[in-house]
Amino acid sequence: MVHYHFKKKTLRIIEFLIIGVLFGLIEDIIAVRAVSNVIIDAKVVLTVLLVAIPFAVISELIVDHPRFWELLRLHKRDENHSEQEPHNRPTA
Repeated sequence: MVHYHFKKKTLRIIEFLIIGVLFGLIEDIIAVRAVSNVIIDAKVVLTVLLVAIPFAVISELIVDHPRFWELLRLHKRDENHSEQEPHNRPTA
């Protein structure tokens, strides 16, 4: 069981690196080139990389987490439940 859990976490980190960072980097470099006449050099790539990493973390590790939407729905349901509670109480 531990081996499976380790393997699953490793695959998730690899997915984060390839999909989140690499694709984000490529996408952002294309955008920079499309809207400006800047020459793509190491400084531009490093700047784009520093901008891409936080968004990759948010996207791949938080939003794409298997339980993210489930936890979000539970939180929403609790809010709706607490709002409806006073209406169901009998009056004395």
